[in-house]
Amino acid sequence: MIAPGGTDVAEGVLARPLAATSLLDAVRDLARDVARTGFPLEIPGVDKARASRERLVDQLSDHLVPRLEELSAPAIVVVAGSTGAGKSTLVNSLLGAEVTAAGVLRPTTRRPVLAHHPDDADLLAHHPVLESVEVVAHERVPRGIALLDAPDLDSVLESNRASAHRLLEAADLWLFVTTAARYGDALPWQVLQGAVDRGASIAMVLNRVAPASLPTVRGDLLERLRTYGLQGAPLFVVPDVGPHEGQLAAPVVAPIMRWLTMLAGPDRARTVIGRTLRGSLGALRPWVDELAEAVQAQADAATVLAAELDMAVDAPEQRARAAVHGGAVADGAARARWTELTTAGAPLAGVVRPSGRVRGSRRSGRSRSEALAPLVRDVTSSAAANLAAAGAYAEQSMRIHLSGIEAPAGGPSLDAAWPAEGRVESRARTAHEAATGWAATSNEIARAALVRAGEAGDPVRSARETARAVRRAARAERALGEDGLAAVALAGAAGVEGARAMLTDLLGAAGTWACDELRDQLAERAAAQVAHERASAAEVLDQPDLADDAASLLRLRLAVLKGLT
Repeated sequence: MIAPGGTDVAEGVLARPLAATSLLDAVRDLARDVARTGFPLEIPGVDKARASRERLVDQLSDHLVPRLEELSAPAIVVVAGSTGAGKSTLVNSLLGAEVTAAGVLRPTTRRPVLAHHPDDADLLAHHPVLESVEVVAHERVPRGIALLDAPDLDSVLESNRASAHRLLEAADLWLFVTTAARYGDALPWQVLQGAVDRGASIAMVLNRVAPASLPTVRGDLLERLRTYGLQGAPLFVVPDVGPHEGQLAAPVVAPIMRWLTMLAGPDRARTVIGRTLRGSLGALRPWVDELAEAVQAQADAATVLAAELDMAVDAPEQRARAAVHGGAVADGAARARWTELTTAGAPLAGVVRPSGRVRGSRRSGRSRSEALAPLVRDVTSSAAANLAAAGAYAEQSMRIHLSGIEAPAGGPSLDAAWPAEGRVESRARTAHEAATGWAATSNEIARAALVRAGEAGDPVRSARETARAVRRAARAERALGEDGLAAVALAGAAGVEGARAMLTDLLGAAGTWACDELRDQLAERAAAQVAHERASAAEVLDQPDLADDAASLLRLRLAVLKGLT
């Protein structure tokens, strides 16, 4: 056995009974906020950030918080290592009893086992690690420590690997077991590097070493330990006893048992706990800072994606406006209906004389208004279809921008998170509501046009001209009625040139104004439909983890922690 390199007198938190409440509160707040942190966007480095977050959650909730809550609880000694290293056999041999399963079948350790002295039960009762382990009370466990036999770090079962890493985060001391044949494997050293980074206390057991190779193997292992900054770590050597079943002989594991007994003493246990606790608290600073940077990267990516969405809907918005102003709404049923209504003998035939005067007719304005109801339905339906098409084009454009070859970081994940199911139906409803609302405004526009047509707003207009304008507006209202005028205005706004010409003949410049006003309103609604699609995509970005100041809370928690440690 190579003895520990001196003692480390616990200072800081262990110098104060039960730790300062402010420090415990700060760690609890940090644990809560880290647990709430998410990384919704798939951007470079996100897998590393998620894994780091999970490890930090485990470190805070399974080690730091419970340790600060109960500093007098036994030191958790996690026995860890790769498959077949002999962890369970070592634990059983130390205690002289079969407390954990050991054998040739792999993976051997399925449910972790924590062994403690019966008199330490109350001090461990509320430790969160107890939720995932089998607890065994045994007199041979020295008071002041608890031995935890962890699953294999390289287990074929993912759940075992995850459990092993989580339990290591809960440890006050790592007792790392390896063999002469496998001590050079990459995985154990990666895990040990993580332990060094977070300031954990570490001891090593080199198992199954043939006497002939002991000097070479031990020398190489010591050099590796120095390379990883572990030159002061205790190193125990267990000789190869050849094929055997059951426990190792007591003299073989006696040095380890003596060390554990010494370690369990109040001062030594507090030294180990204090060293690991201070190391873990110190390691939080770069750890949390790195996590905050990853959160900020998510917020920055969200900003870029929002700008990309704005860019993606620019062309669809212009196209939607151009389609309305180009008369696309009149194509199809609306124009066909107008032709039907203006043929010889139809309700609108001959309403305006060639001279431009309103022709007298036996038809009342009311009857013509009723006859024009199908025209309103056709124009409204066509407007709804055009609005829906504008929305569909906007969605298509945004998805191309999010998932194309030149998509910004996080674009594909935003595209995947933006629900596609039900969008056609939702868009159709929105477009129908917008078109119906637009059509409903036509009556208000028609009334305003009648007022414009008959008012004497021009100061240079003569009284005779004013009277003529009033009579003209009255004849137009009698000929078609307010609803009929509104229907013709809708058709003119949709792009039916005959309707626009008729309304101009009936109301003069006021008729032209009515068509233009309704057309502008429909163009705005088309742009609003595109904006609605843009907002639907942006809803995925509207979450706290992607806010501009998302990283500020973690940095605030870190600043508080720095001030206390």
